[in-house]
Amino acid sequence: MPIYAYKCESCGHTKDVLQKMSDAPLTDCPQCGAPAFKKQLTAAGFQLKGSGWYVTDFRGGGGATAVPPASGGEAPAAVADSKPAEPAGKTAPAPAAAPAPAPAPSGPAKAS
Repeated sequence: MPIYAYKCESCGHTKDVLQKMSDAPLTDCPQCGAPAFKKQLTAAGFQLKGSGWYVTDFRGGGGATAVPPASGGEAPAAVADSKPAEPAGKTAPAPAAAPAPAPAPSGPAKAS
């Protein structure tokens, strides 16, 4: 269940409330009782940090385009230039071997 931040526009009282997404928003302030208790827009409660989050992690095919980290750090160049790893249990089929060309004659042919 998400935690919602509320603020009373009348008295300025703030409160975080654990509610279901389907619950109706609160309207009455628990501090002053005024019907001015409004849900606030807040940032997400989690962050994806580190250099391991790339566009190619959860998508098949495509190139190895790295998403710049949100923390301001730089992604390792070796990871950005490499292909994504094959999923466990799957191996790429071996390429078919091309037939070897016929050897060229090494000298003049002898007539018998």
